[in-house]
Amino acid sequence: MESLNRMAIELVDEALEYAEELNVGGYDLANDATVLDFGLEFDGGIEAGMLLTEIQTAGMATPSYELDEIGDVPIPFVSLSTDQPALSLLCSQKAGWELTTEDFEGLGSGPARALVAQETEFRRVGYTDAFDLTALAVETEEEPTEAVAEQVATLAEVETSSVFLLPYSAASLVGSITNAARVAELATFRLAELGYDPLDIVSATGHGPVPPVPGDERTAIARTNDAIAYGGTAHLTVREDDDCFDAVPSTAADEHGRPFGEVFDDLEWQFEEVPADLFAPAKVTIDVLGGPTYVHGETNEELLLESFGL
Repeated sequence: MESLNRMAIELVDEALEYAEELNVGGYDLANDATVLDFGLEFDGGIEAGMLLTEIQTAGMATPSYELDEIGDVPIPFVSLSTDQPALSLLCSQKAGWELTTEDFEGLGSGPARALVAQETEFRRVGYTDAFDLTALAVETEEEPTEAVAEQVATLAEVETSSVFLLPYSAASLVGSITNAARVAELATFRLAELGYDPLDIVSATGHGPVPPVPGDERTAIARTNDAIAYGGTAHLTVREDDDCFDAVPSTAADEHGRPFGEVFDDLEWQFEEVPADLFAPAKVTIDVLGGPTYVHGETNEELLLESFGL
């Protein structure tokens, strides 16, 4: 299998070449790591969000952007499809790297995770990457530091000059877009967490609304999670039938029906305390090759409009 990081770095080069047109900005840290700001000091935009989504999935998924409606309100949606869900979604796009230093906190996603390959997904898929350059998208409110780059380089076993950090805040247009593009990933992840072999998931497609960008990070985090859990729809094509499919959508969660802002407030914003089954699309179709097709879950437009301040 081709290196996820090699494919992603080709897209990072594109972002660097067209940084001005994308409304993003690149600079080098003192230890020669490269930071490409997608949504902290720079505005980013639709094209930046779509390109970062491609980088997060190592170029193995196809995103698209379109206008749809929630109720009678025009809202942009992002769709994403892949025929390599185990690799592109679980081994690359998943936000599974908690970056923490003395003065920095962020959540990392992208192909750098595959160089470390310590998460459960990599054992399930049986994949570890090897490449001398790497990219990590980081959802954060803070500019990455040299210590962050050192941490990534050490764990990924590359030089700091080979590290490309791509930060953005949840409260940015890029944040709203890249999070809306996670519907297929969360459906795939949820199915794998229920014990289904991710290598038996043949293809995955997700469709999710892009929330309006609020003025603070916590509201943005709540909105982007509501967008998926109450407005995200997914279609999975799989090889084997299973009796766990009804547990994939967020409607299977006990906390379903409550806005994420309320859930987070009750748990004092301790994300690890949130029930994992709530992080899932609202509605999922699972099509078994040569077998039955299942549809589970439902969307909640009223909750979404309230969450989005509409």
